[in-house]
Amino acid sequence: MRVLVTGGAGYIGSHTARKLAAAGHEVVIFDNLLYGHRSAAGKIPLVVEDLIDRDKLTATLLENKIEAVIHFAAFAQVGESVTNPSIYYNNNICGTISLLDAMRAADVGRIVFSSTCATYGIPASSPIDETFPQAPINPYGFSKLAIEHALQDYSQAYGIAYAALRYFNAAGASPQGDIGEDHTPESHLIPVVLQVALGQRKAISIFGTDYPTEDGTCVRDYIHVDDLADAHLLAMEKITPENSLQLNLGTGRGSSVQEIVEACREVTGHEIPTELSPRRAGDPPALVANPSLARKILDWQPKYLDVRETIETAWRWHQSHPQGFAD
Repeated sequence: MRVLVTGGAGYIGSHTARKLAAAGHEVVIFDNLLYGHRSAAGKIPLVVEDLIDRDKLTATLLENKIEAVIHFAAFAQVGESVTNPSIYYNNNICGTISLLDAMRAADVGRIVFSSTCATYGIPASSPIDETFPQAPINPYGFSKLAIEHALQDYSQAYGIAYAALRYFNAAGASPQGDIGEDHTPESHLIPVVLQVALGQRKAISIFGTDYPTEDGTCVRDYIHVDDLADAHLLAMEKITPENSLQLNLGTGRGSSVQEIVEACREVTGHEIPTELSPRRAGDPPALVANPSLARKILDWQPKYLDVRETIETAWRWHQSHPQGFAD
């Protein structure tokens, strides 16, 4: 299949683009490189443009005879979405509508969309399945939920088949250690902890130790980036206009912040000092997926169920690329 991967020079996008190419698909990456990295695209053709340029999108789809789109291109910092919501609504919503209309113009009939568990807001309980109310509490989550609704409407009106895949916490890196996570600024827990192990930070701040969890720190579901990529390929092949999907992607296993720090200490052999800080506003005590529907519908099984194995792949990447793709 001929596939356009938007945001394919970013973290999850680059891993998925590589998986697509290895599976025999013809892949083109579309990325403005604001947060992506040219070297992450490797040998896969890269179009450096912005989603808002609908004409360029349409031309790219037509010139490459694209049959399906996997859409990762989005801003994804929760805190930034609160302080600067304009860029989130413009990029995440307006950019995606531009993409959908370009798909209509080029007669491309299927899309896999990178959604998020942030659409659930602060759930009443955990694990979370797809029947839970979607009540986001920040502009990032709102922007993703808005596109889920747009996909439903475009599917009904124009026959576009779609999958909305709601990620939990993406983590890890390619087992080969040549591509991985490189954000500026870095805000994800595992790479931040590993930066302490590398001596790039003095300590890791633990925000809140009084949550109603086993050790008082927040619990999250860490899903390996390669397992996410596998799910995208399966979803792309599964969807039809009559069979669009909304699925949670996670392991079904939660790890607390303190457990992640301890696991990183074991993997790296470093002490990794911690600093206790007050809770951050809007952090739910626990976000853990019930991924049973994705496993059933996609016949998908995450390979990395032990968070230590996920951390080992991340550590391999960060050791060999201490400055990220700048190395």
